[in-house]
Amino acid sequence: MSTEDKMNIDERRKYLRRMKRRYVQADRKERGRLLDEMEAVTELHRKSLIRLMNGSLERQPRQRQRGRIYGPEVEYALAIIAESWDYLCAERLTPNLVWMAEHLAAHGELEVSPPLLEKLDRISVSTVQRILGRIPRDKPRPPRKGPRRTNHLTQGIPMRRIPWNERQPGHTEVDLIHHCGPATRGEYVCTIQMIDVATGWSELRAVLGRSYVVMEDAFCYIMTRIPFPILELHPDNGSEFFNYHLLRFFESQLQGVTLSRSRPYHKNDNRFVEQKNSSIVRAYLGNDRLDTVAQTIAVNQLYDKVWLYYNLFQPVMRLSEKIVTPVEGQLPRVKRRYDQARTPFDRLCETKAITQERREQLEALRDRTNPRQLRQEIYDQIEYIFSLPNAVPGQTENVLTLTTRPDLQTLALDPILLDLDPARVDWESQL
Repeated sequence: MSTEDKMNIDERRKYLRRMKRRYVQADRKERGRLLDEMEAVTELHRKSLIRLMNGSLERQPRQRQRGRIYGPEVEYALAIIAESWDYLCAERLTPNLVWMAEHLAAHGELEVSPPLLEKLDRISVSTVQRILGRIPRDKPRPPRKGPRRTNHLTQGIPMRRIPWNERQPGHTEVDLIHHCGPATRGEYVCTIQMIDVATGWSELRAVLGRSYVVMEDAFCYIMTRIPFPILELHPDNGSEFFNYHLLRFFESQLQGVTLSRSRPYHKNDNRFVEQKNSSIVRAYLGNDRLDTVAQTIAVNQLYDKVWLYYNLFQPVMRLSEKIVTPVEGQLPRVKRRYDQARTPFDRLCETKAITQERREQLEALRDRTNPRQLRQEIYDQIEYIFSLPNAVPGQTENVLTLTTRPDLQTLALDPILLDLDPARVDWESQL
């Protein structure tokens, strides 16, 4: 009998109450037969069933409360670990308590002992959930937002969904998050996010506007930093991805990479990146407007820290099984099972997609990083971002100062070379 089919105590008592009516009226032989049936259904011992049939089936309150197994030292350790991980859910937190406790102890954030580590190793998810409910959070996360259209350049791009059970790293979903506030007028900061379906690895880059120059620069930056080869790019149907300039860039610079897209108005085709838009980008930056070069630089500094914090330290759960049960007259019932929470880096190391040299570099980087301190740096950077003023109406911003290409940076520093205002020039025609 599977765990799901077993009776809980309330179901068992309800069944026994019904059987007791027959048991009281039955003769000796019939009572024996009823006891056999109840023993098979409830899996209780025969003597226990006889006592219940001859006594009361009302549940008795506990005479003596159990003592606390996990004392203040465990609660304190959970508070420090939960804060370091920015208050993950208990399901993601519990399987990773021991190694994070040891990691924080190495950085002087927590004192650990063998009894404490033993308790953290055997504590259950439900107990962690109860303890987390008693732990106050130091900072509430800010609140969330966004329509779209199609264009004819997408006609030759195949529509599909990357399978949820994709095991090979490199199949990535891409999306653009708008930091425009309540109005979309003018230029404003956008975030390009790329999520690897197999490992949950996240790449983030902020751009000012959606021109070809900044989009190409962002993709070049992501390609140099991501520690495994990109096999597939899967954005939505936005014109920021599907225009003549960027398609030409994809063909020339991403040779061998499959380009696919989601179905129009089917947001769930990009379900992995959409979920991370909420839990990573919006959770930190909210829906406020960002529209200056200084803010873009500050956001990219934030994303450098988030890249390290999320990919090397944040455990993620991955869907491992779907059980579809037909229900007559209704939609099928889908039961989802998830695997044990592990960081994107640990998932990546289980594959052959990362080189040994790159793996050792990232392992050394994780060992020397204090995640609790890194989290505090992230929130300090967020406060700094929102302390910066927004753009002044009528005053242009030079987006070329944000690029990593030396030729465009030269033009940004010396606009006299073109004898034109760098904020108004058609840079795409100069490339």
